[in-house]
Amino acid sequence: MRTNEPADSAKLPGAKDPPAERRVSGLAVSPGIAIGSAYLVEGGDLPVHESYIRETEVEAERARFAEAVEASLKQLRKLKAKTAGLPESAAEEIGYLLDAHVAMLSNSRLVRGAGERIERQRLNAERAVELEIDEIARSFAAMRDPYLSARAEDVRVVGTRLIRNLIKKPYAAFSGAPDGAVIIADELTPADTALMDPQRIAGFAAQFGGAESHTAIVARALGLPAVLAVPGLVECTCPGATVIIDGSEGVVVINPASETVADYETRRDALNRERRYLARLRRLPAVTRDAVEITLEANIELPIELDQVNANGAMGLGLVRSEFLYMNRDDLPGEEEQYVVFSALVRGMAGKPVTIRTFDLGGDKLARSFANHYTASDNPALGLRAIRLSLQDRRLLDPQLAAMLRAAAEGPIRIMLPMITHAAEIRRVREAMEQVARRLRRRGVPLPKTLPPLGAMIEVPGAALAADALAPESDFFSIGTNDLIQYTLAIDRGDEQVAHLYNPLHPAVLRLIQFTVEAASRHGMPVCVCGEMAGEPRFTALLLGLGLRNLSMAPRNIPRVKQRIRSLDVVAATRRARAIMDQSDSGRIASLIDDFNALGIQS
Repeated sequence: MRTNEPADSAKLPGAKDPPAERRVSGLAVSPGIAIGSAYLVEGGDLPVHESYIRETEVEAERARFAEAVEASLKQLRKLKAKTAGLPESAAEEIGYLLDAHVAMLSNSRLVRGAGERIERQRLNAERAVELEIDEIARSFAAMRDPYLSARAEDVRVVGTRLIRNLIKKPYAAFSGAPDGAVIIADELTPADTALMDPQRIAGFAAQFGGAESHTAIVARALGLPAVLAVPGLVECTCPGATVIIDGSEGVVVINPASETVADYETRRDALNRERRYLARLRRLPAVTRDAVEITLEANIELPIELDQVNANGAMGLGLVRSEFLYMNRDDLPGEEEQYVVFSALVRGMAGKPVTIRTFDLGGDKLARSFANHYTASDNPALGLRAIRLSLQDRRLLDPQLAAMLRAAAEGPIRIMLPMITHAAEIRRVREAMEQVARRLRRRGVPLPKTLPPLGAMIEVPGAALAADALAPESDFFSIGTNDLIQYTLAIDRGDEQVAHLYNPLHPAVLRLIQFTVEAASRHGMPVCVCGEMAGEPRFTALLLGLGLRNLSMAPRNIPRVKQRIRSLDVVAATRRARAIMDQSDSGRIASLIDDFNALGIQS
């Protein structure tokens, strides 16, 4: 039977083949799957030229720079006002982030440095800003800690805003994106991300950005699937093209075939069902099958994560990293500034305990605000850092302790000390805390009747081996498995040449965890794991079997760990842990754990 319709329309003269499916990979920074049409956001490098100005033009150029600073401040305040449409607590925390950007435009190193370049080198303002951004970014990039090195993003975001205002190039926002769009960009700032409406925007991907960036943190707080650091993303995406964002695997699919779309729709539906199931666990206790209750708490980098903490049912904050207060600034945060942040966390947790770590800076992680006061160490990881630096300079420690004590009058706070190696360090901090408390009481400042518990982080092998000596001076232990593993195995997991040797199941690592838990038990004191091992369901049975009853993790990991806990029998987990501790081979240990998890052994 013949027909007038061609058998293959692609063979018609002038017909084009459909664009081929393309997959590109980046960093998975916010889980979930988004499918929608691409909305490309203008980006890329700004056209900055370099020109030299005459001495008589310096003042006029500085005035032009000052106008750009003032315009940038007005824009940030306007952005903050627009966040009012977000949930109240999210708006408050995103507002804090914008306040930090405002502070960077108020006599910060960026502003002062650019101004000095205009005057000293007689450069045009936009080039002076660009050079200052590059210099600051290099100093941050040299830091080995991924969270702290990612803070260079803030400098670049603020600097780029300044340059845009100097060259009069307005930013084309994505407010015109259609419902269900997937945002594709060179780079997205945290402020822009905060203004994405999850009811309208399906997700986003960008060519630049890091897993610990503020943009990633905001994406997770809003529940937007996101992938960052995708090379060549903008160049290979046409406006309106169908795009899939897999924020769990770090994959972006451009022009997906129909079967690929169907596959991801199935995965998205399964993920949504799983989320609904895990959401129902929020109000259920983390109790094992044999009625052992486990405390699940959250680790946070920034206050903006508080919404996610509460949404996932955390029973407290097991680790608040206070380093963000010290970054991207030339001065030190004062007592009042820190008190405002800590008290907001206490109020946000509504009576649940908040564990704040004194700042873990120094060595390769010196903030600009006090980097000039200390000599760089030849081996930064083993140098003057963390509690050692705090005790050497009480100007750093005392304001932080004062802020914590004041916030403790509004709710339960615990104070955690990083990189403890000697009992004397805990005693000295306790003495400092008592001195600070006396000064505050003389000022008439309200304080709790009992000062907050003081705990030691167990993150170096010496601390674990000496846990019995540290316990009498401590009110609690918190095991930081990330550093404990690195120090025990002499492995920098940020070094791709040796990262494959980073192994949480090394017998030495497990023995140090066991030593710490047993010492805490002998002294009747609580002990928590706050490293990444705590948030991995694969290790849950082992940690419970070793005697741990408190785990603190990234907020998004709480539901899955709770699900694993509720399927476990602690008696069976303890028997398996004892069998594991008799092993000397990491491979055999891994097999024993995975078999227990896979078979669901309960007896």
